[in-house]
Amino acid sequence: MDTVTAQLVFGIIVIVIAIVLIYWINRRKFYRRNGMGAEGFSSFEASVFTRFIERIGKWIAYALIVVGIVCIWTYSQMKKDKEKQEVKTEQPAQH
Repeated sequence: MDTVTAQLVFGIIVIVIAIVLIYWINRRKFYRRNGMGAEGFSSFEASVFTRFIERIGKWIAYALIVVGIVCIWTYSQMKKDKEKQEVKTEQPAQH
């Protein structure tokens, strides 16, 4: 696998990981809620720590999505440049 294709695969994998991370965090938050809609924690410290870690996790996931999009965009630019080079080399020399 060449580096151009590896970049596309990396970008897709990173985006999938980020989406799974966001889903997992939101799922945990959903199942923490009781019948009244309030989140249940064992202590104040657990509440603060859990919310902080989840907030950091979401920011990491958003950053991973940006990295994935940049990788896919870079892949498309590299592919366009590669196609332009192939077109130039296929044309016969004009004298």
